[in-house]
Amino acid sequence: MQQTKNSYLTSFMKIFPFRTVKPNLKYITSADTFFSTVKEEYPNYRKTGLFERSGQECVLIYQIQTPQRNHTGIISCVDIREYVENNIKKHEHTLATKEQQQIHLLLLRGAQVKPILLAVRNEENLQNFIAENISEKEPAYHLDFEGDNSKHCFWEVTDWQQIERLQTIFGENVPTAYIADGHHRIAAQSTLHARDAGKTPEDFGHILAAFFPTDELQIWDFNRVIDALEDMSPTLFMAKLSKLFDIEILEEIRKPLRKHEIIMITKGEIYALTWRPKIIEEYYENDVLLDVKMLNDKVLHDILGIEDVRTDTRVRYVEGVAGTEKVRDKVIKSDHRIGFILYPVQMADFMKISDAGAVLPPKSTWFEPRMKNGLAVRDF
Repeated sequence: MQQTKNSYLTSFMKIFPFRTVKPNLKYITSADTFFSTVKEEYPNYRKTGLFERSGQECVLIYQIQTPQRNHTGIISCVDIREYVENNIKKHEHTLATKEQQQIHLLLLRGAQVKPILLAVRNEENLQNFIAENISEKEPAYHLDFEGDNSKHCFWEVTDWQQIERLQTIFGENVPTAYIADGHHRIAAQSTLHARDAGKTPEDFGHILAAFFPTDELQIWDFNRVIDALEDMSPTLFMAKLSKLFDIEILEEIRKPLRKHEIIMITKGEIYALTWRPKIIEEYYENDVLLDVKMLNDKVLHDILGIEDVRTDTRVRYVEGVAGTEKVRDKVIKSDHRIGFILYPVQMADFMKISDAGAVLPPKSTWFEPRMKNGLAVRDF
């Protein structure tokens, strides 16, 4: 891979262009059907000409257009050392079994079929670069998905002066990035790189990443449905909750209005739960007070006896983008179920926890946009 003159002269994030492997749109009649199978079928699709490699290196400007809003970022390669040295920050623990699965998939495909989603702090120079390179320009290619009514657009930046300009922006203004999606994939590639350290950066030493400024991302709530009232009467359960929360009965389901409010659905009733001050005081020593952490500790563990929310089969998760009705629909299927709708983790709290080297409880955040497999691929 060609190295530009600025590649290793800066002290912050090091990014690199790459030769994109992109879908051959001539042979794709249904984007929803085709890309739903890329995760498993990429090696076969690559052999049969359903993907083609670009003739020159580039970085991509990537925009996901939805009925609600647009999300725009940069796709490039980034040095694996940024992850090893904790400049790319994680916020959750990885599981060895899932990391092993990702190692197998990387080796089987010989490719990264989806970038790691990274959040970066808003930076004026980066946002200006993006705006200038897409303004009044048609994308190099785009794909429409009927299932979620989204459009994915890609602009290829191939001019080396522009690429060097972008490298300088990252090298001088972007010291850290935060993993929004892809913890197991990036951990797997780091493991492969460590075991094959003699290989060139074009192999496991570079990570395909999508960098989105925080203004271009949205954190949704991640809600819980619990099967846990078989052995506890509703009266006893509400009595225990009353020691933790101020409780208000609601006429209609809604999302929480603020941090430290949780909406609960059970037995056909809807409640707004607000943490009592004495409970919040117990967590003052923490830099960030997370409702999901307090809920796990005080309600799921202490009242309902759930030891590990990662493995207990009584716990189901519903992404906030699915809406409050999805939570209610799951709750009403059983008299023993409770639904908890949480206020979303705030971006500032997410970054503060990551900066401190701490981790969020499992299933705390649901980031939008959601990228799809196979739209921009990097072969090893």
